[in-house]
Amino acid sequence: METLQQLATYYSQNWLYVLTEFYRHFLMSAYGVLFAAIFAIPAGIVIAKYKNMSKWVFSIANVIQTTPALAMLAILMLVMGLGSTTVIVSLFLYSLLPILRNTYVGLTSIEQTYLESGKAMGMTKFQLLRMVELPLSLSVIMAGLRTALVVSIGVTAVGTFVGAGGLGDIIVRGTNATNGTAIILAGAIPTALMAVIADLLLGWMERILSPVKNKKKLVIAGGKL
Repeated sequence: METLQQLATYYSQNWLYVLTEFYRHFLMSAYGVLFAAIFAIPAGIVIAKYKNMSKWVFSIANVIQTTPALAMLAILMLVMGLGSTTVIVSLFLYSLLPILRNTYVGLTSIEQTYLESGKAMGMTKFQLLRMVELPLSLSVIMAGLRTALVVSIGVTAVGTFVGAGGLGDIIVRGTNATNGTAIILAGAIPTALMAVIADLLLGWMERILSPVKNKKKLVIAGGKL
């Protein structure tokens, strides 16, 4: 009960600071995943078409993924120095694997019946990709984005050790304070809420954007599958 009172007091006295760090934390996470999506979705499309490349691409992505967050930040810090850019690049690297893998799985798991129907209607490869393959694999790709963003929000907290700010600053301050538990919770609770809200938001976007889920059918050049 005392901890909850201390937590409420901390928020009432430092709400602007917490809000600022919340915003900074979210921006770093979002930018890292956004840049990863811009790179990894096209790369996933390429390796889905040329499957012999997938083994090497996934091997590299797996090595990056298994590197500890602090080690990754330390390596990047030597090259890029302190600050949020180092964290964003780190999040970019960590987000590659889930987005790559889900894009690859989504595209390669499409039933050949749909592809053959599109080809029979005279579609080019680009039309087939844009009108058939990507809509059918959207839910799987979005699942990869959701995973990447939730993981990135957690990893961003470590960015405090390279001077990037974010909610990790509050958590670290709590380890050295008298009412440490309350301050740690003041940083940890918004971080968890951010992850939950981001996951729900992307889930909502998936339902809005997916023509398969919204219409229960895929319309192709005036025809129906």
